[in-house]
Amino acid sequence: MTSESQSGLSTVRKRDGRIVPFDRLKIANAIYKAAKSVNEGDLNVADELSLKVVKVLEEKYKNGGIPTVEEIQDVVETTLINDGYAKVAKAYILYRQKRAELRRAKALLGVEDDLKLPINAVTILAARYLRRDENRRLIETPRQLFMRVAKTVAEVDLLYNPSAKVEETAKEFFDMMVNFEFLPNSPTLMNAGTELGQLSACFVLPVEDSIDGIFTTLKHAALIHKSGGGTGFSFSRLRPKGDVVKTTGGIASGPISFMTVFDAATNAIKQGGKRRGANMGVLRVDHPDILEFITAKEKEGRLSNFNISVAITDRFMDAVINGEDYDLINPRTGQAVQRLNARVVWNLIIAMAWKNGEPGVLFIDRINAMHTVPHVGTIEATNPCGEQPLIPYESCNLGSINLAKMVVDGRIDWDKLRNTVEKAVHFLDNVIDANKYPLPEIEKITRFGNRKIGLGVMGFADMLIELGVPYNSKPALKIAEQVMRFIEEVAVNTSVKLAEERGSFANFKGSLWEKRGFKCIRNATLTTIAPTGTISEIAGCSNGIEPLFAIVYTKAVRETLGENLTIVNPLFENVAIEEGFYSEELMKKIASSTSIQHIEEIPEHVRRIFVTAHDISPEWHVRMQAAFQKYVDNAVSKTINFPHDASMNDIEQAYLLAYRLGCKGLTVYRDRSRSVQVLTTKKGEEGEQTELLNMGAKPIEYYVHCESCEL
Repeated sequence: MTSESQSGLSTVRKRDGRIVPFDRLKIANAIYKAAKSVNEGDLNVADELSLKVVKVLEEKYKNGGIPTVEEIQDVVETTLINDGYAKVAKAYILYRQKRAELRRAKALLGVEDDLKLPINAVTILAARYLRRDENRRLIETPRQLFMRVAKTVAEVDLLYNPSAKVEETAKEFFDMMVNFEFLPNSPTLMNAGTELGQLSACFVLPVEDSIDGIFTTLKHAALIHKSGGGTGFSFSRLRPKGDVVKTTGGIASGPISFMTVFDAATNAIKQGGKRRGANMGVLRVDHPDILEFITAKEKEGRLSNFNISVAITDRFMDAVINGEDYDLINPRTGQAVQRLNARVVWNLIIAMAWKNGEPGVLFIDRINAMHTVPHVGTIEATNPCGEQPLIPYESCNLGSINLAKMVVDGRIDWDKLRNTVEKAVHFLDNVIDANKYPLPEIEKITRFGNRKIGLGVMGFADMLIELGVPYNSKPALKIAEQVMRFIEEVAVNTSVKLAEERGSFANFKGSLWEKRGFKCIRNATLTTIAPTGTISEIAGCSNGIEPLFAIVYTKAVRETLGENLTIVNPLFENVAIEEGFYSEELMKKIASSTSIQHIEEIPEHVRRIFVTAHDISPEWHVRMQAAFQKYVDNAVSKTINFPHDASMNDIEQAYLLAYRLGCKGLTVYRDRSRSVQVLTTKKGEEGEQTELLNMGAKPIEYYVHCESCEL
């Protein structure tokens, strides 16, 4: 195709009335894509046909006037038909119809789509992020949303430098977001520049062993949920069920009863008025009520606003490995009250995880061994998805780099990645100061004490596809380590530079950073791998470090007009068109399955690269989590997926491997082990919905309503 793109026509009128430069190559590319979709693609033919289209247009407008987009497309259709390309014309017409349907759908949502986003992104933005007036009418466009966030966060620079070039920084932040190279967690997108102004995703609150302490925490949790955050709690300090209550002479009801109270309160409050709250409930494995806790979610639907995890100690793991008994400790007295066989408890954890994905496990001693500010407090719990260990009253704001955008011409663009990391760390550090905290205790430790941030990634599976590397391979593990090590190193260097200008976090003295020889650093932690539920949908990339769920699937999102979003992997679609095996019939066939490995119409080399979660053995899932964890300050959110016929021994081996490889925790999910799942594919042309895979062993309410930890 020739590089020339000009003609006698100089401008074209867009549908929104804007006048833009005319570019013939856009016509040629559109014709080429339509031709490729019906296996008739030829660059030279597309080029020649585009010249004929231009000739017709020039004749039509030789006396002046500006053609509209619709008029140009009409001429393209006519030219294709007249030149004998009926199949190509049909494909082109179908494409126009799809685009028209998308425009109508966006209009029904009431969104002025000034960024030309996919319908899935627009639907999510309209449901959860774009501002509305008191009558629930949208008063913000996607472009205005990102500018609102960029300006709010950039203006923090003035706190440290009155002559800071805020407009330039705001543009950098804006470009980074609208190009979907980086997105912050949902509360930042929702609340930056608004009256609410709460920007953090992750919180941990203490649960003290008193009625006053418990219900004070419940009140604080409600305030956090109302502001858009998710909360984690350790119930390990509560006296066990049946223990004495000296002040009343009564009997304690135990941690599980109070978790039920927290769950009911959470159910009544939507995060930021847009989604229901999410919680993590943690109990130490040596708490006397541990057996009741492990089985607390055996009945589906119970504690539906909680994920639960057992805090596993190294002492317990030694007892499991050696087949020994271990002590249960009453937290009120600090005395051993019972002994259990560690293998019995371990097997119960495995059995419940096999049955419905919970509880997960947190290797709590390992988490605290890598805790960067151990002199400030002990970590007892995490945020709802487990990737952000925090001390009581601490919060953290997260953001994720889209690795799919860091590949250029089949190679990782390290300079672009470096630049994006530097801007993202600057952005996230500014968020700490721009934030309006729901509680003074949280502001004290977050803004002034530790200044933790959690920079992570999304689109990793897409990156591997663009690099031509299967997810379940040693080269993929090597890429994971290389990329995350690079991000961690650049993030640390950037934080040091910020500290030189703005000062270190207040608790730097005595921190692991000081012990490692650092003279200063701005943030107590820098990196986290979050699940990125909705922000990856907005960016159009794969979630976090997860493999693809399927090539075509449906995601349940209740706030949307049609209840579900259909997700089609654009990388596969492009490859199918480019290599000439794309067809509507093939896409329907793909939509009925979570794997393409059995579909012979797809070339073997394509099937090898486009592996999905169902194609990947649990061992590869665990090894991928461990590869990232090597270079992550906080923790990694990753679901270890199992086929429906997996055994409990398979589950156990994954837990043991995760412990051996240095993971900080683990979440598993066995296919179809719950009656309600979030991600589905369509089975057959009749459109029957088949429940296939939940991308995380989390309550459905979490993924539908509460993506607070990306989130």
